[in-house]
Amino acid sequence: MSQTGRQSLNISKVLCVIMGGGQGSRLFPLTKDRAKPAVPLAGKYRIVDIPISNCINSRFRRIYILTQFNSTSLHSHISRTYKFDQFSAGFVEILAAQQTFNNTSWYEGTADAVRKNLVHFLNHDFDYLLILSGDQLYRMDFQDVIEHHRHPPRQPRRGGSPRHHAD
Repeated sequence: MSQTGRQSLNISKVLCVIMGGGQGSRLFPLTKDRAKPAVPLAGKYRIVDIPISNCINSRFRRIYILTQFNSTSLHSHISRTYKFDQFSAGFVEILAAQQTFNNTSWYEGTADAVRKNLVHFLNHDFDYLLILSGDQLYRMDFQDVIEHHRHPPRQPRRGGSPRHHAD
């Protein structure tokens, strides 16, 4: 138990899913040859490195990335960049959209992409499935998000503070 008397979060019970993005038409021409999460950022990094880093820094090391559109450079980057040691249960794996005998269509949105990959997710033991955008550009500790979900506050919280304007 933690010092607060609450049972601590078993980080191995969180499975992360990062959405690999669609066409990224608002970033064209940067997305002409790659998915939006694969767009270079600060030299050797890609946009997708931000949510992956947030997961790893939150000590969540089971990460799937769902891809569909123009994803070759994203696949290449992920396979070259993220390798955990063979003794850990951690991974960063790509699940590309695929057509099967049972399903001949591509992803039709976030929920559909998750539904079509449940067969892969259910091969893991998890209590929480953390679904993230592949193009987030902010730092966040996802353990705080999970803890807030596990133990919501008694009083509602707001995300900002009221501002008082002088007349």
